[in-house]
Amino acid sequence: MLLSAMLGALVGAILGLTGAGGGILAVPALAVGMHWPMQQAAPVALIAVAIGAAVGALEGLRHGLVRYKAAGLIAISGFPLVYLGQTIANKLSQSALQACFSAVMLLVAYRLYKQVSQKSTSESELPFGKARINPDSGKFIWSIPTAALLASIGGTTGFMTGLLGVGGGFVIVPMLRKFTEVSMQGIVATSLMVIALVGASGVGSALIRQTPIPWGSASIFTATTVIGMLVGRKLIKNISPSHVQIGFSLVLTLVALGLLASALMSLMA
Repeated sequence: MLLSAMLGALVGAILGLTGAGGGILAVPALAVGMHWPMQQAAPVALIAVAIGAAVGALEGLRHGLVRYKAAGLIAISGFPLVYLGQTIANKLSQSALQACFSAVMLLVAYRLYKQVSQKSTSESELPFGKARINPDSGKFIWSIPTAALLASIGGTTGFMTGLLGVGGGFVIVPMLRKFTEVSMQGIVATSLMVIALVGASGVGSALIRQTPIPWGSASIFTATTVIGMLVGRKLIKNISPSHVQIGFSLVLTLVALGLLASALMSLMA
């Protein structure tokens, strides 16, 4: 129980700081720390991350940071693909799923580091096709390309949520940073709302499939995730986003390499 609490607090803090990463670390943390198969760790991680994200999203709504129309479109676009991702995950072996998970983590770590390293030279320039914000209203200037962009982010998020049991923030945050003019705090708050909605659909799908869930450990893990998330949301105002991204990319790399080594050892055994 103590281990569940510690893992939840760590995952929640990362979720609050980055608006991403909670799920992508929650699943390997539970799989390794609690010795659960990843197919069982995934729904528990989704419960904790979805509830933690919902609390953070409500805070963001109170402060007017959540782009709720965009979040709704992203979430709705992701719902149908959650089931597809879970179907594929249930057909994969433990080793194959671990290898897939580690590959995604390494890709995310690389993109985070690359994004920080290029920030100083490209931050002032807006790439072609960026979704614009109305300077007067502070809201999206809606168009077909903007809607298509957000829908594609939602589809990718839903599929990754189902396949790996993650919230999908690692897709949402970098995509919104690259292709929109939303502030970082607004991106994190919007990402948390999407994670809550898509994560809830993933949990519902897992329950329909009658996936066994250890509710005692799941409750403790969820409670401490929420606490950690609230602490992280407070700290984000005082910490450089670039420092958070570099640290997060390092943690992802180390965890990914550990998972990959474990998968290779299982295949060789």
